Amino acid sequence: MTKYSSRYASSPEAVKKYDTQQLREEFLIDDLMQEDEIVLVYSHYDRYIAGSAVPVKDDLTLETIDPLKAPYFLERREIGIINVGGSGSVVVEGTSYELGFKDALYIGSGNKEVIFKSADSKNPAKFYINSAPAHTTYPTVKVSLAEANKLELGTMETANHRTVNQMIIGSVVTTCQLQMGMTELRPGSVWNTMPAHVHDRRMEVYFYLDIPENQAVCHFMGQPQETRHIWMNNHQAVISPPWSIHSGSGTSNYTFIWGMAGENLDYGDMDVCKITDLR
Repeated sequence: MTKYSSRYASSPEAVKKYDTQQLREEFLIDDLMQEDEIVLVYSHYDRYIAGSAVPVKDDLTLETIDPLKAPYFLERREIGIINVGGSGSVVVEGTSYELGFKDALYIGSGNKEVIFKSADSKNPAKFYINSAPAHTTYPTVKVSLAEANKLELGTMETANHRTVNQMIIGSVVTTCQLQMGMTELRPGSVWNTMPAHVHDRRMEVYFYLDIPENQAVCHFMGQPQETRHIWMNNHQAVISPPWSIHSGSGTSNYTFIWGMAGENLDYGDMDVCKITDLR
């Protein structure tokens, strides 16, 4: 079964007037990881799709959705998948790719059949999905967590010591515009993406995981001088418009998956905001 919804773009002037409920309705994705369902959110920011697939009793087949106006999902799209559950596999045109915990898979456009499977229904795979429009086809590539390009950033003194795992990114996999990776915060560190930044040429989606029970992450968004916040729980995602910062602080350390698309593939293309200038 596939469920989808659409989110339309909001201007920064409009978002300044949103209350908590409006912010959550526009930007928070809080219904992911539903058993035996594919859940998709189609954002009008760069036509980005974020979603999940959790096969338990049955395998799940990636189906097209009405906003795509396409006979199959990947006719004009590419997709990135990261498994945040038990062992599983993704079958692409008859070829099976085994994905363990935190392994990634990139699938290029033109692949008609994509099937999600779990190795054990009692510990099902939980596939987190990002997809963006694609203008050409590139090969399907698996990237294990061990194969990621790793960056060590931050310090314990500033509570943001973290490992950035670049997985579906130019130095590792060739894509049209999709980029994905995973940032793991060390015990004792709680701040991600600080100093914060915006990149007007790309939008982004954050997916939070490894949040302990009874803990949470406060995600900060908005223009640097007009910030807002959204409290988030485990396995929830948040849409970040190009004009918005995207940063968070947790009541514990945690992990988040970042995915983005837009005008370029330059990972360093960002406008950093001084911490003391944030409002």
